[in-house]
Amino acid sequence: MELLFKKLKIRPINIHLYEIAFLHESYTNENNISESYERLEFLGDAVLDLVISEYLCHLNPPLSEGQLTRLRANYVCKQALYAYSTELGLDKYIKLGVGAELTRREMDSVKSDVFEALVGAVYLDQGLEVVKEFLNKTVIPHIENQAVFFYDYKSELKELCDQDGRTVAYKLIQDEGPPHNKTFTMAVEINGERYGTGTGGSKKESEQVAAKMALSKL
Repeated sequence: MELLFKKLKIRPINIHLYEIAFLHESYTNENNISESYERLEFLGDAVLDLVISEYLCHLNPPLSEGQLTRLRANYVCKQALYAYSTELGLDKYIKLGVGAELTRREMDSVKSDVFEALVGAVYLDQGLEVVKEFLNKTVIPHIENQAVFFYDYKSELKELCDQDGRTVAYKLIQDEGPPHNKTFTMAVEINGERYGTGTGGSKKESEQVAAKMALSKL
């Protein structure tokens, strides 16, 4: 982990925080450790949203709330977090249980999670200003290069319907597969009329596919 600290130019005060940031629940369960990275991930998610939101609010020309929401979603989505994590080589530090059997999608999700957990650890250990410096090296360059990881079709659909006073609702049609590898099918309805369906590995992913279909019809 020393190479990571050197790369990030961070001198850790509480090394334990960074160790926890890479502990998957399968590892902590097998080794009777009381804490995994999940709490740090929760905190890191909020800190990341704050820092990226502040950065986007200072862009010129100023963007509308809807534009800001969609743009932020692109840079804090799972695909983006996976990219940041991969670029830093965080997968080398992840500790899984010996008996853990994760699908590729689940492992990709873990790689995304530990980036947020690392943000949370840096925040608790170093404070907000150091977090900003860290994100200036890892996330902001992607914003400056206008990288596209994800497009928020749901927000665009809601914004469009709000203009006309129409209501948007999502309904679960079907979920199938084992608990650790489910597939969901969601439908999107506008004023009670179905405009599209979508299938994916999570309800949110399925809703985005459905919203994209609805937008194409509108």
